[in-house]
Amino acid sequence: MRRRLLLGAAVTLPGCGFALKRAPELSFKTIQLTGFAPRSPLAAELKMNLEASPTTRVVESAGEAQVVLQALSEAREKVVVAQTSANQIREFELRLRFNFRVRSGTGKDLIPDSEILLRRSLTYTESAALAKEQEEAFLYRAMQSDIVSQVLRRLASIRLL
Repeated sequence: MRRRLLLGAAVTLPGCGFALKRAPELSFKTIQLTGFAPRSPLAAELKMNLEASPTTRVVESAGEAQVVLQALSEAREKVVVAQTSANQIREFELRLRFNFRVRSGTGKDLIPDSEILLRRSLTYTESAALAKEQEEAFLYRAMQSDIVSQVLRRLASIRLL
């Protein structure tokens, strides 16, 4: 009985329009990533997602690149937004800010200076400090993945002539 249900689901899912999430198809063949800090986790995730695209590859030299994505700044911020009357912190706001621009290999602006700013709230308790530290790292990783997705969607909107 269970096998029939699984087989039925496998047969009907493709017909309903369900498809696994995949890398966007970009209109350019090569891209260079510049301006990122050494060992930037954002750059590494962006590069991994770009290399998953069937149409585009990441190159190191500007001479080979049809498109250049230049990181202008990447910043993690942690701001106190709530505290008790005894000055104990109760809530933080985590921010991940990414400024970038995209130019063609010839220097023409394709996407002018842009900023992506993401915010997440993090409640805090001293008794769960280690768990909150892990939650903070998880939230930053999730925001980073969201920024990569947004950048990829913006890159997918580029049409080279």
